[in-house]
Amino acid sequence: MATPRKLEVVNPVPADIDIAQSVDPLPIAAIAQDLGLSAAEFQLYGPCKAKVLLSVRDRLKGAPDGFYVVVGGITPTPLGEGKSTTTVGLGQALGAHLGRKVVTCLRQPSQGPTFGIKGGAAGGGYSQVIPMEEFNLHLTGDIHAITAANNLLAAAIDARIFHEATQSDKALFNRLCPANFYGKRAFAKVMLGRLKRVGIEKTDPNQLTPEEVKKFARLDIDPETITWRRVMDVNDRFLRKVTIGQGSEEKGMTRETGFDISVASEIMAVLALTTSLADMRERLGKMVIGSSRAGDPVTADDLGLGGALTVLMKDAIHPTLMQTLEGTPVFVHAGPFANIAHGNSSIVADQIALKLVGSEGFVVTEAGFGADIGTEKFFNIKCRYSGLTPQCAIIVATVRALKMHGGGPEVVAGKPLDLAYKSENVELVRAGCGNLVKHIENTRAYGVNVIVAINMFSTDTEAELGAVKSAALDAGAFDAVVCTHYAHGGEGAVELGYAVQRACERHSAPLKFLYPREISIKEKIALIAKSYGADGVEYSPERRKSRFTQDKVFLICLYVLLKLNTHSHINLRGKVSLRVLSYQSEI
Repeated sequence: MATPRKLEVVNPVPADIDIAQSVDPLPIAAIAQDLGLSAAEFQLYGPCKAKVLLSVRDRLKGAPDGFYVVVGGITPTPLGEGKSTTTVGLGQALGAHLGRKVVTCLRQPSQGPTFGIKGGAAGGGYSQVIPMEEFNLHLTGDIHAITAANNLLAAAIDARIFHEATQSDKALFNRLCPANFYGKRAFAKVMLGRLKRVGIEKTDPNQLTPEEVKKFARLDIDPETITWRRVMDVNDRFLRKVTIGQGSEEKGMTRETGFDISVASEIMAVLALTTSLADMRERLGKMVIGSSRAGDPVTADDLGLGGALTVLMKDAIHPTLMQTLEGTPVFVHAGPFANIAHGNSSIVADQIALKLVGSEGFVVTEAGFGADIGTEKFFNIKCRYSGLTPQCAIIVATVRALKMHGGGPEVVAGKPLDLAYKSENVELVRAGCGNLVKHIENTRAYGVNVIVAINMFSTDTEAELGAVKSAALDAGAFDAVVCTHYAHGGEGAVELGYAVQRACERHSAPLKFLYPREISIKEKIALIAKSYGADGVEYSPERRKSRFTQDKVFLICLYVLLKLNTHSHINLRGKVSLRVLSYQSEI
């Protein structure tokens, strides 16, 4: 970074919004140019945001990658343990204090948590992305594009069911493949794929038999199997379950469905995993929305929507460039949740960033939720698809969370913390360190150097912090560092920055995956659950009846029998929920 910005730190730490608004952002064009982007490789969205085009990755195709660092965390309290804050603080330390070229990669937050108890995701204290209001709200419209695309597909599903119920085979066919001005018909490209999937080799619409017309034109969607719901990006509990089709024009064809939060859409997961516009088009077309009454999967391309969805998403594929309080660059792109998807920012953002920082630079990317889901999916899904190899993984820990895992009182968002979390209790901390130890063991198994970043609170004592450091090092962590980036910005994460440099420079092990891609979904689930410490997996009777095939969309609830001893306690409360999005994704 050419001109680091010096923060004026105040004690006690003011509110996040006050800190964010006290700093004037640098022109984003200057940040882009400092990164090595030409004027043709980014598009301004006002003075503080810019879309970085995928063409820069093509230009730098032969350039070496920088060091790749992922930030995860121990199993958190409902309040969160500062993963985003640590990610931002480390980026500030590396770029503004240690003089290394760095890009921080974050997910775009949903407006649901932003307007809920949890709040935004721009970091906190003196380690934030700015302008934080724009980061936490509309940004550059990517989530709105996902909302539009998702709901277009939802509308097409119900419209198709309606028209198939009210029209003859011939009428349907004429609507799907109408004759032109000269009376000639031709199948669209997406229709040729549909013909192939149903076993019809003909390409001339006029040659189809009545039976083939019916086979092609009727999807015969079973309403009971539809998994595709409408979405919106704010919390509205009364839309979780609704009945549609009550208008007189719908002729009594009602159906019970509901709304999800926008970032829960599979389109968000597709955006995060895609590597190009063509790849995104293919993935969107393959999304499964339900099954026919014969049990065959029905995809977005069967509905003829793959191309339309791609058009709506054509700008969203480009990462958004922003900055931290200290002027270091940040890529914000995609925001899938880790409990229902894979919980990581986009592959393309990381790929571009690794080329821009060069062989001596660093890309710091965050994995959502605890390391048991976000970091696990970072390695097994994101790295598998991207082909990228990280050198270092950070596990963010707090004394507060370890006390909870050690048997401390329940932590409830919106309620004051119990006194146990504000007074010294080293034994309670030690009792909870089994959670940290298990996360270190699991993360080291991927072949990376693991650093524990202890996010220090003002109520933590030296004895408590020392207990965490000792437990981390005894478990095989490369290093364990106490961090104060919330209170001091990048300066409070300088020691963490030094540790990350050493860990990356000394890394030599190959990347290892927890499971091979080719095994069945149930085998993958078993391996993941056992890595958490489970003896095995039991399925509910309803789930045993399901067809466990790679081309179905379904929700799996794992009732995991945890028989853990005290030194491998991970406190997963005996239940793990995972969602398999479709055959194009994987657990």
